[in-house]
Amino acid sequence: MDIGLIAVRYARALLKAAIADHCHEEVYHNMSNLLECYLSVPELRPTICNPMYSRPKKQSVVLAACGTPTVELTKRFIALVMREGREDVLQFMASSFINLYRQHFNITSGKITTAVQLSAEVEQRMRRLVEERTQGNVEFTTEVDPAILGGFVLDYDTYRMDASVKSKLNRILIELKNK
Repeated sequence: MDIGLIAVRYARALLKAAIADHCHEEVYHNMSNLLECYLSVPELRPTICNPMYSRPKKQSVVLAACGTPTVELTKRFIALVMREGREDVLQFMASSFINLYRQHFNITSGKITTAVQLSAEVEQRMRRLVEERTQGNVEFTTEVDPAILGGFVLDYDTYRMDASVKSKLNRILIELKNK
């Protein structure tokens, strides 16, 4: 059976149950923490998939990766996944849940890269700009990258607004080379 299909089915069932139990935001944070752990701790996946470890040990590791507080629905979901022997697909389930949640609640993921730390006021203005364009909510991550020299790079959905000094200088350089 297709891993993506399995992951989406489990994620869809979890989202439906979370909405029914009115704990969808908490489950979303648990799944976001879990996915972040999978991405930032490379040893997590081999540990979870290792048949040498007992199911309760694996389950406690996964629950720790979900962060605190872990809601009861997340605990029951992780227990079900372990009981069914689907822990090898858990990372994809978390990713699928996050995508389905964002689609359902019209949340756009965005990223702002600047040369210096953004003030809260400027970040709020950028958030409003994206929310007006997408007609939804925006989750922003900010990154400081001195290599762009100044300005900003805004990414959301498939859209990119590059107003960095580095890209402007590169365009000028290309124009000078072509003339």
